[in-house]
Amino acid sequence: MVHNKWVKFSFWALLYTLWVIWLGNFWWLLGLIVVFDLFITKKVKWAFWQKTYKEGEKRNALLDWLDAIIFAVIVVTFVNTFFFQAFKIPSSSMESSLLTGDHLFVDKLTYGPRVPQTPLTIPFTHNQIFGKESYSTLIQNDYRRLKGFRKVENGDCVVFCFPDGDTVLTKAPVDDYYTLTRILGKDFVEEKLGPVVVRPADKKDHYVKRCVATPGDTLQVIDGLVWINSEKQEVYPGVQLTYTVKTKGQKINTKFIEELGLNQSELYYSPALPGYPAMPLTESMLEKIKGLSAVESVEPNLEKEVEQDPYSLVFPFEREYGWTRDYFGPLVIPQKGVTVELTTENLPLYRRLISVYEGHDLKVNGEDIFIDGVRAHEYTFAQDYYFMMGDNRHNSLDSRYWGFVPEDHVVGRPAIIWLSTDKYGKFPKNIRWKRFLKIVKN
Repeated sequence: MVHNKWVKFSFWALLYTLWVIWLGNFWWLLGLIVVFDLFITKKVKWAFWQKTYKEGEKRNALLDWLDAIIFAVIVVTFVNTFFFQAFKIPSSSMESSLLTGDHLFVDKLTYGPRVPQTPLTIPFTHNQIFGKESYSTLIQNDYRRLKGFRKVENGDCVVFCFPDGDTVLTKAPVDDYYTLTRILGKDFVEEKLGPVVVRPADKKDHYVKRCVATPGDTLQVIDGLVWINSEKQEVYPGVQLTYTVKTKGQKINTKFIEELGLNQSELYYSPALPGYPAMPLTESMLEKIKGLSAVESVEPNLEKEVEQDPYSLVFPFEREYGWTRDYFGPLVIPQKGVTVELTTENLPLYRRLISVYEGHDLKVNGEDIFIDGVRAHEYTFAQDYYFMMGDNRHNSLDSRYWGFVPEDHVVGRPAIIWLSTDKYGKFPKNIRWKRFLKIVKN
């Protein structure tokens, strides 16, 4: 018996010590005192809510349930923080790679889990519960990421905190606050859709996109397709653009559309065309559509010029750049430790990076740029940045519309789909059984 308790203590003490080394905060080694008492001295009743039953005494079901719930909360919170977290695909921006209604487990180990910056959070919630914020900013830790297996690579599907999600409109929490204010004006938006809620970096809403450019890469989008360092990138099977599909006067057979895997919610048939003004198609889908006898022509919906309106919705929100969703860049992705020359011409690319993501006071007076009160002619990046795009290229709110994704916003990568449901179907036909326990391939 004595031998057994020392073996248990040694095993759990070793695991705990390895976790502390990984965590990198050696104050946590004081927790070995608790581990020692749990297995050896047993002087403190750490599970104070548990009742010790005498022989033959009837068990208290409520206390047993309380014990199970507390244990589950501790274990699940620990797993969610350092290993895996559940996530649901909220939109069609990654169709046909990831579908709306896919329920995922997000792997945090590959890139390394972030130590919670806002630790005072109601268990099993991210940022809201019953329409209210589910966390307190009373304690705010600096950003720190534990050791992972590797960094984000080109082509990875990545879950991250929405960069523009630091300011949220309470009456329109899903909409991009900064896009709306650029179009409608700050005062009007906040009056009609406010008040606003300001969220810390780790409590922003989660998005999932594909990383198309990593730190130091030069990115360009030509004809809707990505080029990196002057080389055309692989077109993944799920990547799709929208096309104008003109028919000979009739709709395409609904059953054929379902078999093709098209999202019915995104299709609109125009009798005036006649046909579909914006049909999202992958390369394989495109060939099948072209082969239909009912189809007269298929043309890609490519935006070659900035639309003639007073606002530019494409990053960096300056019409002088002339960029569109399909013809974007060239743009060099910021890399930690790299210094760039700062001018009023290129400042729009780095303004939010300097002032928000890296926390400096940025002011412009004519042609002069001041950072923390000092005139600046150059700037050195303090962290890495990434460029993310949805595979559904013409129906995706991504880096083309809000810029870079900071390294400290990266949460993890989708690992496995444990459930997938179609919100337009009825149970049980709405369950996509073929996607059950499907491994997400990057």
